[in-house]
Amino acid sequence: MSPPTVLTIPLDRLQLAPGSVVTVPDISWEQYEQLLTRTGDTRSYRLTYDHGNLEIVMPSEAHEVLIRLMDWIISTLCEELALNLKTMGSTTLKAQALATSPEPDNGYYIQHEPQVRDRAVDLSQDPPPDLVVEINIFNIDNNKKAIYQTLRVPEFWIYSGKTQRLSFYVLQNNQYQLVNTSPTFAIVQPTTLQTFVEACKQQGELVAKREFRGWVQQQIQPG
Repeated sequence: MSPPTVLTIPLDRLQLAPGSVVTVPDISWEQYEQLLTRTGDTRSYRLTYDHGNLEIVMPSEAHEVLIRLMDWIISTLCEELALNLKTMGSTTLKAQALATSPEPDNGYYIQHEPQVRDRAVDLSQDPPPDLVVEINIFNIDNNKKAIYQTLRVPEFWIYSGKTQRLSFYVLQNNQYQLVNTSPTFAIVQPTTLQTFVEACKQQGELVAKREFRGWVQQQIQPG
């Protein structure tokens, strides 16, 4: 068998504006693996491979602000609720058997954290993250929900920049269902977090964060 053709996309010379999206079709898994090796972990753009299609996204400032806020929210909820947490960030979730490999805005092991603690995750033998969060500032028509459904990620949150709304999805019978309450954090609804995001815009992050932590503590007080 002849070796796979080397992928020659000059990603080291790509000049992408914030929010830009480039899609490249007809990419083999071997070519995708070569690309990961060549670009390493220092690139600023995100890659998503799905059944031969490669998507390249350059995050915007608004995107980065929101994903860091969401990360703080989840870390704070886990801290206050005494839940274990392994934050995966945008780690490449390679699943060759499923021909898909996303790099989420943030992925988290919570319920299954003990199974992957202090070691690299291998999706060929480990469960997927318990929660994945994506920020879609420019309303890009991508298939992230379908990808995480294929990976059987139990809970998926997505924030739409077009509607400024956060949606929670839970995997039920191998299909995502829209829900009003997070099964991981029962005290939280999408509107709760949307209010926090708006408070950050109006009051500044530190004030809004103090108020959110105080709100969480009030919700979990006995009686």
